[in-house]
Amino acid sequence: MWDADQYERFRGERSRPFFDLLSRIPDQSYRSIVDLGCGTGDLTAALADHWPEAHVRGVDQSEEMLVPARERAEAGRLEFLKGDLASWRPEAPADLIVSNAAIQWVQNHDAVLRHLASYLGPKGVLAVQMPANFDSPSHQLLQKQSSAKRWAGKLKKTLRHDVVQALDYYVELGWTLGLKVDAWETIYQHVLPGKDAVLEWMKGTALRPVMKALEGADLEAFLAGLAKKLRVAYPETPSGTRFPFRRIFFIARKG
Repeated sequence: MWDADQYERFRGERSRPFFDLLSRIPDQSYRSIVDLGCGTGDLTAALADHWPEAHVRGVDQSEEMLVPARERAEAGRLEFLKGDLASWRPEAPADLIVSNAAIQWVQNHDAVLRHLASYLGPKGVLAVQMPANFDSPSHQLLQKQSSAKRWAGKLKKTLRHDVVQALDYYVELGWTLGLKVDAWETIYQHVLPGKDAVLEWMKGTALRPVMKALEGADLEAFLAGLAKKLRVAYPETPSGTRFPFRRIFFIARKG
């Protein structure tokens, strides 16, 4: 279950990679745009504002996220649909498919990206951004604690740490599909405000599976133990908590 309010708590830091991706999308006319894993829809609305002539669809499988998203809908211009990006089927090929911080939740990226590329129009563009922070202290500590004897039984197969591949994997996959690829990576130096800021960040994303699998005293104990470790790895300063975060980007296009 997604918590839209928790996810939006660090809205500025989470939305910046989207706009970095947007700035590199080829400047051409797009009539049909799809945002896969649209979340609360604010960034989908930004796509509609950027290309006002386009029909933009946001797709997400979370009803909790789609509630605020549908409030942004505009008849004939911007709509939001429930669906799984891994099995999504459009009515017609899309000119632009965008997926911002969503594909990392899906297994078998080879199959998923081949699937998405097959629904691009003649000059279609696929633009993707994914977190690639799985070797960071935050994720390593989460993985280690989840594997501890107290938690392993309830959290077995709950967390995945090997889904996102190295950037060259996506470049070469795009080439095999006959696409031209622009790819890069960025390490953002976030400075997060508030107490246990990294834990609060993780509650909106990486800790979701844990918060679904555990409850009550078990969940409280897990979060308290992780918070203690995170404070050591990411010490709070008078200016906030510095949280380096790596992300990968690629734009693959036909023609």
